[in-house]
Amino acid sequence: MRTSPHSGFTLIELMVTVAIAAILAAVALPSYTDYVKRGRISQATSTLASMRVKLEQYYQDNRTFEGACKSGTVAALPDNDDFAYSCPTLSNTEFVVQATGLASGTMDGFTYTIDNDNKKTTTALPSGWGTAPVNCWVTKKGGAC
Repeated sequence: MRTSPHSGFTLIELMVTVAIAAILAAVALPSYTDYVKRGRISQATSTLASMRVKLEQYYQDNRTFEGACKSGTVAALPDNDDFAYSCPTLSNTEFVVQATGLASGTMDGFTYTIDNDNKKTTTALPSGWGTAPVNCWVTKKGGAC
C-alpha cells in the first residue's frame, strides 16, 4: 500500500498568515487615510487661492469687496466639496474667505482662511495635526506647512 504525502496548510500556518495580513493592514490604513486627507487639503487651499484672485477682480470692477461671494458675481462662492466655503468678512477694503471641513466627511476639524493681504491661516485642526491657529496652511500631520 502506498501512502500519499499530505498536502495543504496547517492551521498554524494559516493563523500566521492572517496575523501578518492584520499587522500590515493596521500599519497601512492610517497612512492611507492621512494621504487622502493631504490630497483633500490641497483641493481646499487651491480653491481659496482662486477665490482670492476672483475677489481682487471683483474689487477692480466695483472698488469694494461688499456684495462679493454671491451667486451671479465674478467672485461667487464655489460649490461645497469636502469643505464648505464662506466669506465671513467683506468690507470696502478687506475680505476673508474661509474653507471649513464638512462634519459629514473625513475633513471635519480643518478650517483654512485667506485674506486680502494674502495672509494664509489655519484656524482649526483635528487632533494629531498640530495646534491652531497657525500663520500658514497646515498640509501635513504634526503642523507642517
